[in-house]
Amino acid sequence: MLYDDRTAATYRAAGFGAPVPRGARPALLVVDLTRGFTEAAFPTGADLSATVAATNALIGAARSRSLPVLFTAIAYTEAEAQGTSVAWLAKAHGLRALVEGSPAVELDPRLARGPEDLVVLKKGASAFHGTSVAAALVAMGVDTVLVCGATTSGCVRASVVDAVQSGFHVLVPRQAVGDRAAGPHAANLYDINEKYGDVVDLDDAVAYLASCGREPARA
Repeated sequence: MLYDDRTAATYRAAGFGAPVPRGARPALLVVDLTRGFTEAAFPTGADLSATVAATNALIGAARSRSLPVLFTAIAYTEAEAQGTSVAWLAKAHGLRALVEGSPAVELDPRLARGPEDLVVLKKGASAFHGTSVAAALVAMGVDTVLVCGATTSGCVRASVVDAVQSGFHVLVPRQAVGDRAAGPHAANLYDINEKYGDVVDLDDAVAYLASCGREPARA
């Protein structure tokens, strides 16, 4: 057990842990479920098959109600990957393998991506930093963001923090996020739930999406 009653009491005393509101116009943000993260054959990856399957359940629920689905992927040019212009790469050398056009930056082929879904390339951890994600969500009238993907301790957490700072309420379906190690995964879910968004079960998230939006127009 990572956290005991004393930890929970400390967070309660600090005023953390209140539930977030759920708006009427949610969007699904799928963070970095690329092959470089979802397949153990890649140095930066792990077997995130269960995470991909849970994410597909969310995509299906969002699609059934015509709700926005956005994907992100980290991709560097050869110059960025081999140079010094991206400060993060000085710390995280393994990410230099995420080069544009390489298999590592391809979205996991098991994902149920549709032609209407936005795919946003990024250079940093957060889906919001230096990208059009926030502007796109605002343009689509989104008030709540469900964040899933990889990794829980890295790009998911960074995206959750920036989503809140951009004015969106956040839900994180626990079965739809994954990491390469159990400890960082659990620690970051705990902290996200206390400070930034609600960590919820997949069934709860699917039911929430199914209650919002509208049915797609029939041909």
